[in-house]
This record gives sequence, structure tokens and C-alpha cells, in this order.
Amino acid sequence: MTFQGPPVNSMSLDFLTEFAISMEKLELDKSCRGVILTSGLPKIFSAGLDITEMYGKGPEHAAVFWRAVQEMWLKLYGSNMVTIAAINGSSPAGGCLMALSCDYRIMADNPRYSIGLNETLLGIVAPFWFMDTMNNTIGNRETEKALQLGLLYSTSDALKAGLVDELVPEEKVLTTATEAMAKWLSIPDHSRQITKSMMRKQTIDKLSSNRETDVNYFVKFITKDSIQKSLGMYLAMLKKRKA
Repeated sequence: MTFQGPPVNSMSLDFLTEFAISMEKLELDKSCRGVILTSGLPKIFSAGLDITEMYGKGPEHAAVFWRAVQEMWLKLYGSNMVTIAAINGSSPAGGCLMALSCDYRIMADNPRYSIGLNETLLGIVAPFWFMDTMNNTIGNRETEKALQLGLLYSTSDALKAGLVDELVPEEKVLTTATEAMAKWLSIPDHSRQITKSMMRKQTIDKLSSNRETDVNYFVKFITKDSIQKSLGMYLAMLKKRKA
């Protein structure tokens, strides 16, 4: 599955909806046992959640958007398929969450690329299920530092922390992902799927049983004047950078 949402594969409501539908179709296709996620854009895997979906919009829109973010994660983290992230560019915030939700992560070894959950830098807070997904991958202490500081890891630091599983030259990201997929698919589906489900069930159940509470918390938080001001300043900074 190749992301093609110029300029930076931001996770807009349309992007998230299309992703969830695509995952559902693949899940129902019995001939499809695995999916590799990658970007069709240079230098970026995904820049994460689309800030414009959260800025200057009413509570109703914020709620619809957040349910779509939840759905993306539930479809990916809970997938029966083998999921491999072929990270061929930077992957901050929601892009990092998407990569973390896969079974295996291969990243292009490029000093200009980074990956991490950097929400605190924008004045916002990663929800508990973002935290849990990272914690399940790199452990509690590293997650606590990463989230409080809004760390964006260099590729070498990401490998050291266990945020990614392999670093390879940029031109070999997809071929390495294909080779890794063959290894994962050599395991009998039923035993692999049950193991994955057992490992991830507690984390998935925690969100599944609290979806509306999570939506309400997000809407209340994101519509606060102080948070809207922070997002507005961040968008202004981005515009200035482009100019």
C-alpha cells in the first residue's frame, strides 16, 4: 500500500477513511496474507495527523476526525495480516504511530530522516493508546522520555531504541521489506495470528471499551483556546518556513 497524499502524506479525514476502507478490503481478501506500507513521496513516510483538521473546526468535526484516527489504529494494530512498514522518509507523530502499529519496521538509513511521537512540541498530548503502542515496542522508561521531550529520533538512535527493526540503504527499503515479508509468511497463519492477538488484545480492548470517552476527551482538549492558539502558531510557522 503506497501513500500518495502530497505534499507530506498528512493524515486528513479523507486519508484516514480511505486507509481504513483499504485495510478492511485486504483483511476480507483471503488471498492477501500481508501488507507493506510505504510512501510514494520523496523524503517523507507520513507527517502525521493533519493539523488543519484540528484547527478552527467545531467539536462535531473534531469528533468525526478522532473516530477516524481511532479506526486507522484499530484496523492496523489489530490486523490478522502481517504488516510491515517500509519507512522511506521522515515519520513524525501519527506517521510514527502508524509504523509502530505494524509488526516490523524497516527504515531508510538517511541522516536527514527522523521518527518519533513529538506531540508535546506542538503543545498537545499523545493519547493513552499512542503511549501504550510505543511502550509495547520500546519499553516504559524510553517511552516516558520520548513522549515528555517530544523526541524525534535519528535513524541510528531509532534503531538503538528499538523503534525500528532494521536500517538499510534507501534504495533497498522495499526489497528488504519484501524479503522480511517472506520470512513472516513462512510461519503458519493461525499460530502467528493467535500469538499476535494475545499479545495485543489488552491494548486494543483498552481503547475499544473506551472509544467515546477518548473522543470526548480529545474534543474537549483540542477545542481549548490555549490549544487552538498553539496549533495556530505552529501552522503560521509552517507557512513562514514554506515562504
